[in-house]
Amino acid sequence: MRPRFCETDALGHINNTVLPVWFLEAREPVIAIFTPDPTLSKNGLAMVHMDITFKAESMFGSPVTVTTTIGKIGNRSLEVVQRAWQNGALTAVGKATLVSFDTVARQSQPISDIQREQLQQHLDGPDAEQPPT
Repeated sequence: MRPRFCETDALGHINNTVLPVWFLEAREPVIAIFTPDPTLSKNGLAMVHMDITFKAESMFGSPVTVTTTIGKIGNRSLEVVQRAWQNGALTAVGKATLVSFDTVARQSQPISDIQREQLQQHLDGPDAEQPPT
């Protein structure tokens, strides 16, 4: 992500409202596992919880790298773990609980075996806590 000047606040750092947007953009590969073609699919993901812990300031002028891993996989839900890095420093950690969702029936549905296999390829581990190279 390349921070834009308009995303800064009166303190000179990237405003806290920007990180959820960056994290959503970086979740697109996870969303694609459940909704490969949004115009044709009756499957999706619904967010039921999100939290972000800010570790350091993100500033205008340097790119921010967002990494996305899978924390936990349940029967109908999963936890996505995201980290924002700037100049080698961890600036924020976000966790989102998403539920597999049937958009026609408007209710949760089980995560399929194929989806589970794809998610397991991206499980969070100790390497995820190291700055990206």
